[in-house]
Amino acid sequence: MDPVTFLLVGVGAAVGAPLRYLADAAVRSRFDPVFPWATFAVNAAGSFLLGALLGAAGMLPPEIGALLGTGFCGALTTYSTFGYELVALAERRAGRTALVYLAGSAVSGIVAAAAGWTLARLVL
Repeated sequence: MDPVTFLLVGVGAAVGAPLRYLADAAVRSRFDPVFPWATFAVNAAGSFLLGALLGAAGMLPPEIGALLGTGFCGALTTYSTFGYELVALAERRAGRTALVYLAGSAVSGIVAAAAGWTLARLVL
């Protein structure tokens, strides 16, 4: 394991995790708490950024992928919270909301990643 890459992943995560927390707090203060908008938003944003990084693959040093892809996006996005929120919606018998969240998250993540990839390819 390369210690520089390891450090870059940690630096990216040290920025991504607090940003995830701040985004969550900002979204929760503005939107209805019934739908998990904060997780939905950060997962879509992280998918866009990761798609852009993959679209720029070969044009950026691998250290950027470690810093922004693995570190920042890995800490910003959250599959565990997504899973927890789905279970919590099901426990509250909000099945329709859970299905919308599940399908919407999957579709928005894929579309955002494809948009990021396409944008990176067009720009670079």
